[in-house]
Amino acid sequence: MQNRIVDIVSRQILNSRGEPTLETTVYTEKGSKGCASVPSGASKGKNEAFELRDNISGFYGGKSVLKAVQNVNDCISRSLIGQNVLNQFRLDMIMKELDSSKNKENLGANAILSVSLACARAAANTLDLPLYRYIGGISAHVMPIPMINILNGGVHADNGLDFQEFMIVPYGFGSFSDSLKAANDIFSELKEILKKNGLSTAVGDEGGYSPDIESDEYALDLISEAIQKAGYTFEQVKLAIDFASSGFFKDGYYNLEGQNLYLNSAEFCSYVFSLTEKYPLISIEDPMSEDDLNGWKMLSENLNGKIMVVSDDLTVSDPERTEKIIKEKIANTVLIKPNQMGTLSETLQTAEICRKNGYNFIISHRSGETADTFISDLSVGVNSGVIKTGSLSRSERTEKYNRLLKIENDLKNNAVFNQIKL
Repeated sequence: MQNRIVDIVSRQILNSRGEPTLETTVYTEKGSKGCASVPSGASKGKNEAFELRDNISGFYGGKSVLKAVQNVNDCISRSLIGQNVLNQFRLDMIMKELDSSKNKENLGANAILSVSLACARAAANTLDLPLYRYIGGISAHVMPIPMINILNGGVHADNGLDFQEFMIVPYGFGSFSDSLKAANDIFSELKEILKKNGLSTAVGDEGGYSPDIESDEYALDLISEAIQKAGYTFEQVKLAIDFASSGFFKDGYYNLEGQNLYLNSAEFCSYVFSLTEKYPLISIEDPMSEDDLNGWKMLSENLNGKIMVVSDDLTVSDPERTEKIIKEKIANTVLIKPNQMGTLSETLQTAEICRKNGYNFIISHRSGETADTFISDLSVGVNSGVIKTGSLSRSERTEKYNRLLKIENDLKNNAVFNQIKL
């Protein structure tokens, strides 16, 4: 049987922050192979699957992943060799059962995911199919709207901004390539505006500019100016914010140090709502803390149906957690990051739950990325409609956009764009 796995080999590589991660290659009897590497987040929900690191003092700052690599090369490899590479669900379930913990802390979600994604690639190559087609079959045809982080704050930059990501969403165009061109124009214009204001054009973890400013609203003003000066309207390009609010929520209060604000849940909810009225926002991600369910409900009641209210830390791409927020009518959009769960099968399950319940979902990268473009194919494969993969600088970000341009070219007239619903 040519589809059988004959070998699995993992090794330690470096991600975009220079921190260790895994790259795994799966080989089949046919002679095909699939290689995948896994990212790592800096801002993490507390319920994410466990990322296994060695914690060896003085060795890569304790962040090496040699134990995870060994887990792949030893017990995972022994369990999967001889299995059919085309049976993704079975392969993922074997690894989950082998780990036997709730959050994959024994083998490491990073170890398991590297194998899961590599198996999918090997399967696609075995069938001589592009990855997006293997994932989505003949229904894969939606090119995602890019949600582009052009100004960084929070833990992704060394400045005074409380909010983590300030993004543009070029959705009012006929194609992915046109939207990307508009984003590039705006990104370039923002650089000139920052220079004129004596602000740094150095970039943060996700490739967006990270000027030393402390006002989150000033950041939105600068981006709004860049959109208009680049010749676009707010009917074509909207704004988006990833608040990452769990990072500044403590003891029931939201502490915005950069703006000298100390707000309770109701006050912060009102503040977020005021931003949606003042600026052309289409999406707000993690506007309330993962520990503030009442705040989430309050904000969702006000904004669901008007803009995308995006859950990340609250759901961490988990099918069960996603079903829970849908039942409670919290948010209307779910961010999906494969490394939050650790297997492709569970990632696909979360996407399907969103689709069945009329929720938008966004396929997303992490701040510590690799050059792997898996999420580009995944986004088209599941027809997510939106992708978040950073700015228009740093090759680990632009590689994913370049892959999407290639997919759009492959799809030709079958590609459709702008399929989100509010």
